[in-house]
Amino acid sequence: MPQAKSGDTVRVHYTGTLDDGTEFDSSRDRDPLEFVVGAGAVIAGFDNAVDGMEPGQSKSVHIPCAEAYGEYVQEAVAMIPREHFPDHIVPELGMALQIPQEGGTPVVVTVTAVTDEAITLDGNHPLAGKDLTFEISLVEIV
Repeated sequence: MPQAKSGDTVRVHYTGTLDDGTEFDSSRDRDPLEFVVGAGAVIAGFDNAVDGMEPGQSKSVHIPCAEAYGEYVQEAVAMIPREHFPDHIVPELGMALQIPQEGGTPVVVTVTAVTDEAITLDGNHPLAGKDLTFEISLVEIV
């Protein structure tokens, strides 16, 4: 039976959980995730786990944060004084915003606190600093 390898397009079903068992994502109620193995479209640990799998095979893989969304970086959190925040945006907890950077590439930040004086923005991925576990089933190699 063929095994998935770098450059193959694969379709997988997965369920992702945190160490405490909280489910953060699953493809079970939708179409399988399709991606090219080794192309960097998914986190490194997930990509590595699918490499070598056969269609119909399932596995559980624990992915440390370094192979997922990285460590949580406190320097990626900033408090912006209310007077420096655009008037046309009403910040709400959990709101995602794109902030333009030098060179034009925007960075996505999440509003994590709102007071009368300041808005706190977090540039970390919501899963940064967390180890992840995935139940992965290889549906097919396309």
